[in-house]
Amino acid sequence: MAYVDGFVVPLPKKNIDAYRQVAKRYGSIWREHGALKYCECIGDDVKPGKLTSFPQSVDLKDDETVVFSWITYESRAHRDSVNEKVMNDPRMADMMKPENLPFDGKRMIYGGFEVMLEL
Repeated sequence: MAYVDGFVVPLPKKNIDAYRQVAKRYGSIWREHGALKYCECIGDDVKPGKLTSFPQSVDLKDDETVVFSWITYESRAHRDSVNEKVMNDPRMADMMKPENLPFDGKRMIYGGFEVMLEL
């Protein structure tokens, strides 16, 4: 069954273009190493909630928007293999440094998910 890594990121609105460029590079590297799909989505209708919401999950500031992203793999074993290759790719070294990220990586939420249902 397929496997998905999901991410929610707070992104300063002034960094949207920079994020898009970084995401293109990340996506190319993940796909080159075997990811089936790489998708980045920018918040369009993500209102704060009373109990929970995407903005609350990343402690969104007034000058930020939310990015929701996912990467799809064949299985968890495939994901682990792809991620190992990605993390060992020399092109990732500078791109992963906190000072080079166009967002606050400390407030990023991520996790791996086994697909339960796909229609």
